[in-house]
Amino acid sequence: MSSSHGGTVSLDAARRVAIFGGTHGNEMSGVTLVNLWVKNGAEIQRKGIESRPFITNPKAVEKCTRYVDTDLNRAFTPENLSAPGGEDLPYEVQRAQEINRIFGPKGSPEAYDVIFDLHNTTSNMGCTLILESSKDHFNLQMMNYIKKAIAPASCLVLLNEHPLLKYSTSRSVAKHPVGLEVGPQPQGVLRSNIFEAMRVILKHSLDFIELFNEGMEFPACTVEVFRVSERIDYPRDANGNIIAMVHPNLQDCDWEPLNPGDPMFQTFDGKTIHYQGSGTVYPTFINEAAYYEKQQAFVTTRRETLAASAIRKA
Repeated sequence: MSSSHGGTVSLDAARRVAIFGGTHGNEMSGVTLVNLWVKNGAEIQRKGIESRPFITNPKAVEKCTRYVDTDLNRAFTPENLSAPGGEDLPYEVQRAQEINRIFGPKGSPEAYDVIFDLHNTTSNMGCTLILESSKDHFNLQMMNYIKKAIAPASCLVLLNEHPLLKYSTSRSVAKHPVGLEVGPQPQGVLRSNIFEAMRVILKHSLDFIELFNEGMEFPACTVEVFRVSERIDYPRDANGNIIAMVHPNLQDCDWEPLNPGDPMFQTFDGKTIHYQGSGTVYPTFINEAAYYEKQQAFVTTRRETLAASAIRKA
């Protein structure tokens, strides 16, 4: 529950926190950290908080593949969560129902307070926090805290509340879902710098929750976010085959401005295809390996500033 007093939002303490790894079984930083914390959770314990590390897709982790039957991070739809069928359902739909039983039910007062879902990307995105609602003042304040704590290192915020591009994530079971995307890292590979960056962000996230629960008030602030705008596919022929690659001027330039007329794709015979949008955008997930099957070369975002209300524990 939340209430507002003179501009300050009073929120319930966040007592139950889950840390998901292996939602995609070949994204090794989260898999490794969660397995580490399952064995010894001292690093993620905080006063008054139950922190639960959890491998969400064990079969995919075992095979070191993104998923077995279907993408678990798209499976938490109302239809899937209520589907009868038991063992006849796709494996990830069965897992979604099980996760919803343990950490949800989604949208209910019994759901976990916070779920951190740990991901890697092959794109050159650095550290990215993924926000699912511009109205979640708790998460906005947490992200502001993290950004300040790791400065001068960078941690950007990707906001995805686009009605057509938003998807039903594993973390969406929680009252306050937080995605953490760290790259670049190839699938099935563990890079020490990416592993450590993820670990540090988790530390500061848990520190924030502990401070909030202990009664610290966080004053109103602003947070720069990159709002998901459009999904851009590769150029294709009539049979659906890709006929161009991400242009070398765009490759690895996640979060950098893409202006109308800038090179976007390069055809196999060397021709340049230019960006034809109406204004400057900030592309990200550029050439992400996992998104070829989703017909996505990158997403465009628009930069904006959100206001977060002051918050304190009710």
